[in-house]
Amino acid sequence: MAHIEKRRTSKGQIRYRAQIVLKGHPRVSETFSTRREAKRWAERTTEAMRQRRFEPGSESEQRTMGDLVGRYIEEKLPHLADQKETSRRLEWWAGQLGQDTRLCQITPASIASARDRLARGKGLSGKAVSPSTVRRYLTVLGSAMSMATKEWFWMEDNPCSKVVRPTEPRGRVRCLDGDERQRLLAACEESQTRLLYPLVVMALCTGARRGELLRLTWQDVDLDRGVAIIHHSKNGERRALAITGLAASVLKEWSRVRRLGSDPVFAGRGGKATFPQRAWQVALEAAGIEDFRFHDLRHTFASYLAMSGATLAELAEALGHKTFAMVKRYAHLTEGHTASVVARMTQRFVAA
Repeated sequence: MAHIEKRRTSKGQIRYRAQIVLKGHPRVSETFSTRREAKRWAERTTEAMRQRRFEPGSESEQRTMGDLVGRYIEEKLPHLADQKETSRRLEWWAGQLGQDTRLCQITPASIASARDRLARGKGLSGKAVSPSTVRRYLTVLGSAMSMATKEWFWMEDNPCSKVVRPTEPRGRVRCLDGDERQRLLAACEESQTRLLYPLVVMALCTGARRGELLRLTWQDVDLDRGVAIIHHSKNGERRALAITGLAASVLKEWSRVRRLGSDPVFAGRGGKATFPQRAWQVALEAAGIEDFRFHDLRHTFASYLAMSGATLAELAEALGHKTFAMVKRYAHLTEGHTASVVARMTQRFVAA
């Protein structure tokens, strides 16, 4: 029996998938641009199957893991923010599952086996792999296989979706107290690397990620309106950064001494935006601050925001999160604000 299903890709394109289920034969399917093509194929194939002349050869039997990685890198990768890491992780999967392995041969069990090898060994950086990193590897593979299933119709289903992911530990929250903040900013301001101070101030005052700040160009910044646009955020959406107070004054001053002919806001030597790792470490040592990473400036921003009375919804918007899951780590800091809101409600509606 043949069944033709109309499907729409994420780009709005219409495709028709013809699927044949005939007793005594394996289930086969193919995808076409028109219903007419799909119907003709289904009729010819059904007749061939009944006459025992059909040799199955679905897309999953013809395509390989190498084909999957190659097409994903070519079509999807240019639109992602973390292109380098995504590419490297996909190549790792291709090496583990086999470049020439047919997609139909890749099973949840084979993916889980590679996942366990990753968890026991070392990642691309040579360091021990954390549960969070294993989850990121599986996310990349799952995304590629989802495209192969829903967009290219190379696979009937996504085997990666059936693989259990390690439990992610509670997110780290390390933020600067008032004294630490003053010492760190003073050390950065005294640094011989001039871009360190404005870079740290921007991270502290906007909560932007390091990569987002390094990709920021002067064309993305409107100092008169006090806003900067992040075009490529981690979740793939644009986001506006509010530039006020210290960030506004520091960035205005930095714009006056910026490197001529250089578009990146935080351009270093050669006009390229690179993170001044050595200068950052020197500033931390000079300020006497331990166990602190640049990303913790983002946690500091979020913590300060929460203690200033921001709701979880406002935190999520400021940090660029689509859901509240990642901002719940700051929920305890909003308790005072929540209590005052509840107090106002009870006083107005249910006062004794």
